[in-house]
Amino acid sequence: MPEDTQAWWQIPVWGIEAWRIVALAACIFIGYLLGKIFSAIATGLGKKAGENRAVLRSLADALGKSLGLLGLVVGIQIGVLFLHLDPAIYGPISTALSVLIVMAIGWVFYCLADVPFTLYQHWSAKQESKLTEMLAPMIRTALRLTVIILTLVQIAQVFSDEPITSIIAGLGIGGLAFALAAQDSLKHLFGSFVIFMDRPFEVGDRLLFEGYDGIVEEVGFRSTKLRTLTGHFVTIPNGKLADSAIENIARRPYIRRILNVTITYDTPPEKIQEAKQILEDILNDEKSKQYWQGDLVPRVYFSDLNADSLNIMVIYWFHPPAYWDYMAYTDWFNQEVFRRFGEAGIDFAFPSQTVYLAGDENRPINIGVRGLPTGEKGPGNGSDALPPA
Repeated sequence: MPEDTQAWWQIPVWGIEAWRIVALAACIFIGYLLGKIFSAIATGLGKKAGENRAVLRSLADALGKSLGLLGLVVGIQIGVLFLHLDPAIYGPISTALSVLIVMAIGWVFYCLADVPFTLYQHWSAKQESKLTEMLAPMIRTALRLTVIILTLVQIAQVFSDEPITSIIAGLGIGGLAFALAAQDSLKHLFGSFVIFMDRPFEVGDRLLFEGYDGIVEEVGFRSTKLRTLTGHFVTIPNGKLADSAIENIARRPYIRRILNVTITYDTPPEKIQEAKQILEDILNDEKSKQYWQGDLVPRVYFSDLNADSLNIMVIYWFHPPAYWDYMAYTDWFNQEVFRRFGEAGIDFAFPSQTVYLAGDENRPINIGVRGLPTGEKGPGNGSDALPPA
């Protein structure tokens, strides 16, 4: 080979020897490949761990998601060292690579936040209180927010080359400005603390709040997630929940029913009494007695004379407050009332009007002119006159 001929790996490309660029590409490829290999190994271990080793599986899954990026960034960091760049160029590149390293490590710890969360879930599943279950998603969110904040602080330190203490002091001033700009968000955050201290509801409770009727699925730092009975997913800010009245249906000790049984006005007194007795007999049946508790016994009253019916009011308190059991009993009760009233010949009333027609022999109508003596005929008609006013 002639002396003035260079080998291919010595040929400069953009002022850098070719072998250095090849070394950079090789380091990036090897780093990415090793990251993927370790990720695959961790993912495989997680699948083998099974459901009974949830913490180990969570650790393996977290490493499987994060090691690929870390391997790639480390490969880039090592490969750049082969380039022997000019300090004026290497400075900004080194800063950018440092930021990438911080972000990759932050991503690892962000994924690893699932491990203490899973460990807490495993412990809380053995506890009787639902408060531990409510805290679970908030613990994971708090850990992830901590990782994000520390990562951002470290990135700020890389760019500014200032001590972390100075950066934290600056964050204190910036935090005040942020607090003023995010008053609503902070209100919801403190609302979540109020909810955890006061505990007006827990995960799994059925709530009625401003027209929304559903089951609490999750309580977070900012909002509470509610699954309505129609299947819709509703997010309610915690600040609003903390400042408003909440109807917790899940904590009711019983389900009260007020039923108005209406019968017709032509029902004789003895039939009214029989109707009351039928209702009391149904409520005192063995099937009914199992649901009564303490002093809250069923009550039956002839309560009102409505415009178009006689009203018998029935009140009972169903224990325990299991809604579908209550509906099954209500179905049985209604059918028994309908059947026994039919057997007794007692008619149910419904809104109606009575219209009197002129010429009806059963309901005669006297039409006349006021002021005429009784017995005189009014002009133009053959009906008896009305007595003087």
